Amino acid sequence: MSDQIKFIVDNLNKEPFRKNYNLITFDSLEPMQLLQVLSDVLAEIDPKQVVDIREEMPEQTAKRMLSLLGILKYKPPGNATDMSNFRQGLVIGSKPVIYPVLHWLLQRTNELKKRAYLARFLIKLEVPSEFLQDETVADTNKQYEDLMEAFKTLHKECEQLKTFGFSTAEIRRDISAMEEEKDQLIKRVERLKKRVETVQNHQRMLKIARQLRVEKEREEFLAQQKQEQKNQLFHAVQRLQRIQNQLKSMRHAAADAKPESLMKRLEEEIKFNSYMVTEKFPKELENKKKELHFLQKVVSEPAMGHSDLLELESKINEINTQISQLIEKKMMRNEPIEGKLSLYRQQASIISRKKEAKAEELQEAKEKLANLEREVSAKTNQTREFDGTEVLKGDEFKRYVSKLRSKSTVFKKKHQIIAEFKAEFGLLQRTEELLKQRHKNIQHQLQTIEEKKGISGYSYTQEELERVSALKSEVDEVKGRTLDDMSEMVKRLNSLVSEKKSALAPVIKELRQLRQKCQELTQECDEKKSQYDSCAAGLESNRSKLEQEVRGLREECLQDESRYHYTNCMIKNLEVQLCRATDEMKAYVSSDQQEKRKAIREQYTKNIAEQENLGKKLREKQKAVRESHGPNMKQVKMWRDFEQLMECKKQCFLKQQSQTSIGQVIQEGGEDRLIL
Repeated sequence: MSDQIKFIVDNLNKEPFRKNYNLITFDSLEPMQLLQVLSDVLAEIDPKQVVDIREEMPEQTAKRMLSLLGILKYKPPGNATDMSNFRQGLVIGSKPVIYPVLHWLLQRTNELKKRAYLARFLIKLEVPSEFLQDETVADTNKQYEDLMEAFKTLHKECEQLKTFGFSTAEIRRDISAMEEEKDQLIKRVERLKKRVETVQNHQRMLKIARQLRVEKEREEFLAQQKQEQKNQLFHAVQRLQRIQNQLKSMRHAAADAKPESLMKRLEEEIKFNSYMVTEKFPKELENKKKELHFLQKVVSEPAMGHSDLLELESKINEINTQISQLIEKKMMRNEPIEGKLSLYRQQASIISRKKEAKAEELQEAKEKLANLEREVSAKTNQTREFDGTEVLKGDEFKRYVSKLRSKSTVFKKKHQIIAEFKAEFGLLQRTEELLKQRHKNIQHQLQTIEEKKGISGYSYTQEELERVSALKSEVDEVKGRTLDDMSEMVKRLNSLVSEKKSALAPVIKELRQLRQKCQELTQECDEKKSQYDSCAAGLESNRSKLEQEVRGLREECLQDESRYHYTNCMIKNLEVQLCRATDEMKAYVSSDQQEKRKAIREQYTKNIAEQENLGKKLREKQKAVRESHGPNMKQVKMWRDFEQLMECKKQCFLKQQSQTSIGQVIQEGGEDRLIL
């Protein structure tokens, strides 16, 4: 019991309760406070239970707690009489009742939270049968049951996903590694493109590579088509064998088509149907009813946890062991006559099982045959509705299939040609884009060279000349100027062109030489750049590998350092404890009394003896106080009475002094005299 209370106090002091109890304060709680603690624990499991029991009736509190404990499958110890005592103890807040409940709840808080959450959605509402006669109520009830089943499946999938071992850290590492590989591949593709552009006849080589890829794809497609045709041939052979077997069976049935054989067949069918109706179907119906009753019972109960399943498995194992023991006892007690009968019983049971199995096989075969016949009739009806013609049979169907195959081959060829054209079109578009980009780059380089040489605008002047000539033609066409104006304009333009050509002739010669040098330098630059890229890629891969190795070694070093420091601390602690233990042993073993007195054991024994003596003295005082309690209380009472008597006399004397004196009383010789 003390361990149980200690466990409860430790868990109540932790998150999320934070009660700050110790054993004494928890044991001194009043029943109402203890019930409030139990209500707080239940509220942590089910948030709907957050209630202040001071604002709630005791019967409502007991009903609420009992209903939730029933949902959580808490089983109080004992039988029915103990159950009534349990309810009464829960109402009054009895410690022997509440302590086991708190211990059970705090042991499995997470599991009970899950059970309470599932019970909120899986406890079925019982609707009376007379209300289910209404269609709307029946539909809503059916929707409610469907939603409950959907919740079960979703919860199972959620639990499976939670237990499925994929960590976000591993996924992030994989994503980062894949991104690095992607960047490396992009760089490699760019380097290969640049390298191919420098090679002579690279367009022709690309075309040949493209044709090779297309031929390989075509080869794979033809291999796949060949495999499909082999599979179709195999299925056709199997179909032919089945049809031949059916033909043989039909011929055999037609050969034996006599009244005697038909009567035998009808008698067999009648026997089979009577067996199915009288023996098999009633047994199956009874089994289905039992299964339905069992499933309804299982559904009506709340959801079970892992601990409940373990308990049920243990009970099942115990019952199985008991059954096996009873069977062994029965076999030991059996007489030889009963042993002979058991053989016949076994044979009869085996024959009945075989009979049931064959009946089931026959029933399945009949069902398959009926389903196939229905499918055939449905397909024929569909074809008649669509086309208005009957289903093809025999040679017509073969000819139709051969036509379809020839058309399909033609279609595949055309589709393949279209795919080749599309691929070629994509490549041509890409080459056009590359040429445009290259043209832009060349124009930009030409402009930069012209600016360096101080002849900027040469290409622009050519463009301007072309533009002016275009404008000239347009103006001539639109305005229709006279021939004189046109000749003057031509002369002027020719003079301008000749002037520009004469001015640009030496520059053009220098530009040609510079273009040759530029081509040579660009080739050398491309070669050096390709070499640099390959070297940089190799160094980058080596660097990444070395960085990973360094990270791993650093992590191992840090782990070893932490282990080293931890072991050093543990060794120092153990050394201190060992020194204290050796000093204690030396002091305890030594013959010197002073050293013995310094020992911790001696100090504790001395303290224990002093406390025992103090306890004895206190018990003696308690005994003396108990013995003298009665007489002392009597004496106190007598003193209080005496005090009241003296107070009364005092009051009387004061009253007498306050009254006016009528005469004087003189006491002499035992006589009283009044003198007026």
